[in-house]
Amino acid sequence: MSKTTIIIAAAIAFACATASFSGAFAQDMKGHDMKGHAGMAMNTAPADDHASTKAFKAANAKMHEGMAIEFSGNADVDFARGMIAHHQGAIDMAKVELEHGKDPVQRRLAEAVIKAQEQEIADMQAWLKEHGK
Repeated sequence: MSKTTIIIAAAIAFACATASFSGAFAQDMKGHDMKGHAGMAMNTAPADDHASTKAFKAANAKMHEGMAIEFSGNADVDFARGMIAHHQGAIDMAKVELEHGKDPVQRRLAEAVIKAQEQEIADMQAWLKEHGK
């Protein structure tokens, strides 16, 4: 694995972990008075969200729903099943960048993410199939 691929994977993992924590925190805080907690109500969105923001939010919601697997107790299986949705989320976010982004560096990164994550999804799906999962 190249140094660039490792850096990309680490950045994606950090972004997804941060989003996951934020979403979990917001879910835990539902029903609590959020006055005085500026920016903490993560489930609310301005009515004038940009198209890219809406697309990123949809990709995040789809990813988190897909990652909510029924755990088997087999770490290898659970890792593959959860990561497939996680990687698909990265692909979906990269596609939002390609649709809405302008910066050539970010667009190249998005293309690299798509290529790498599609291959890793295929690898995990093949592993699950080989192991009858």
